[in-house]
Amino acid sequence: MKNNENYFKDYFSSIKLCLDLIEVNQLEEIANLIKKNSKLGNKVIIVGNGGSASIASHLTVDFINAANIKATNFNESSIITCFSNDYGYENWVAKALNHYANVGDIVILISSSGQSKNMLIGAEFAKSIGSTVITLSGFSSDNPLRKLGDINLWSDSKSYNVVEMTHHIWLLSVVDYIIEKQ
Repeated sequence: MKNNENYFKDYFSSIKLCLDLIEVNQLEEIANLIKKNSKLGNKVIIVGNGGSASIASHLTVDFINAANIKATNFNESSIITCFSNDYGYENWVAKALNHYANVGDIVILISSSGQSKNMLIGAEFAKSIGSTVITLSGFSSDNPLRKLGDINLWSDSKSYNVVEMTHHIWLLSVVDYIIEKQ
């Protein structure tokens, strides 16, 4: 029994350590940017692969329902498979952004490794059209996605679940901050 207890305590400690490394002024900056852009009629677009796509879905629902912020994500399989088939998987995010993003929108790109080509190409496209880009990544501190955003949040872990849980909590804290400050 003692070994299991140590495992879970260590696991939760690693998540807490990642959570505590955030510069809270970055979260406040994101929340204020989203509120400001929302008042201008802009939206938030959240994109991720795998578990990060699930985070995008949850965040979208909370932005819309709880914080009254226009938000969307690209988790519709027909969009992903259509653009992936026609333009290649690495280009599907940029193609979807080409159809949905506008100048002034905020694009949140989530990639645990910060290496996902579709997120990198999507970030470059979003910046090229005048969207604000917020990235969330982990693993290596010098991952390429972390270099592309206007605001870049990084989780200091090489474990997918620790990185994803950290991203999820950080982003949901932004939603709760917006709700609290309304």
